[in-house]
Amino acid sequence: MLKLKNSPYSIEELESYQREITELHEAMEARTSLGAEYLGWLHAPSSFETKEMERLLDLAAKIRDEADVLVVAGIGGSYLGADALIRAFKPAFGANKPEILFCGNNLSAAYMQELLDYLCDKRFFVNVISKSGRTVETALAFRFLKKELQERYGQEAAGRYIIATTDAESGALRRQVEEEGYESFVVPADIGGRYSVMSAVGLFPMAVAGLDIIGFIEGMVQAEEDFSSAKLKENTAYRYALTRKLLYDKGNLLEILVSYEPALGQFAEWYKQLFGESEGKNGGGIFPMAVANTTDLHSLGQIIQEGPKIFFETVLDLRKPSGLILPVVEGDDDLAYLEGEEIFSMGKKALLATLLAHEEAGVTNLLLEVKEYSERALGYLMYFMMKACAMSAYLGGVNPFDQPGVEAYKNNMLALLGSPSYQEYKGPIEKKLKERGLL
Repeated sequence: MLKLKNSPYSIEELESYQREITELHEAMEARTSLGAEYLGWLHAPSSFETKEMERLLDLAAKIRDEADVLVVAGIGGSYLGADALIRAFKPAFGANKPEILFCGNNLSAAYMQELLDYLCDKRFFVNVISKSGRTVETALAFRFLKKELQERYGQEAAGRYIIATTDAESGALRRQVEEEGYESFVVPADIGGRYSVMSAVGLFPMAVAGLDIIGFIEGMVQAEEDFSSAKLKENTAYRYALTRKLLYDKGNLLEILVSYEPALGQFAEWYKQLFGESEGKNGGGIFPMAVANTTDLHSLGQIIQEGPKIFFETVLDLRKPSGLILPVVEGDDDLAYLEGEEIFSMGKKALLATLLAHEEAGVTNLLLEVKEYSERALGYLMYFMMKACAMSAYLGGVNPFDQPGVEAYKNNMLALLGSPSYQEYKGPIEKKLKERGLL
């Protein structure tokens, strides 16, 4: 289903690192590696509970029948996976019913107000996703949505329109579930946010959107099996991880994920969070970027072609199939040589032409070829990325499953907002900002 092509390293060169790969693989499987308490995703696809899947699908079907809109409130890994999959399969124009909207991932007052205005004449449900229930962006958005539902239906009846996905036992959101009787799903304790698309975190919004989540999980199960070996010759995910590490060691500090399908724009955002939060620690890590071609060939193409060569590209050959053919028309528009050609095949030629041009300019181009555009294929691809990402982080000597750097902005923000738990930091932070003329 997936092939890694055009690597600058032969399998013989890669296999000189087999011992290190084997040791890291065995540590993951034995749960002795860094962050082992968050390795639950490794075998989650093949162990998903049938009863939970049935409950999830039943509730999703009910909402599909009743709702105009499902609003998903979450940030980071709490929404990126579902958003990526939904956008990958929804039509480019027009809205499906129910429409899936996302919020709680920013602090834009205008965005929140416009969402509330849009919902005023819509029948909507809310899926709030937060392990702790304390994430500021998500908690704020949920309060607005909850208030709107309570004003519309009354405090008790409003709970019927709220589904919470949160910790099984503790946290502010779990407390609300118990007090107000919301339907709820569990954020698995042993799966971190950016690896959680295979849980109810991603599956429930996808199911409401009408996606084939069983096919999605089946793709992940197949990938779990295909990438279970420690041997580089048999494990494409590990070959990709090791190739990235070797390119980084040669001075390629950035990776650009290149797609040729507009519907995969949010998949690129999911990829950036996955690799950025997993690898970027201790002053190291490959900086993940993304471009959407051919659009970005007319913006970033110039600097990629002739700018400093501090990056490599991973080209994703995965596009929505279509038999659209350039029509024959009267008049001369200089396109007669393309008449009768499928636009889909033109896209592949543009991909190959760009790959060659960039390689000849000194940019390494890895090619990830995915033959099928389906929920199953995206599930397979996402598991591939997760397995490769974990190994990449371990090769870099860091824990793939924590994100200590994210706490820096949170601590400063909570202090400035006046959180009682951060009062002691407020004065020093305000002083620093005043010294810079920023407050």
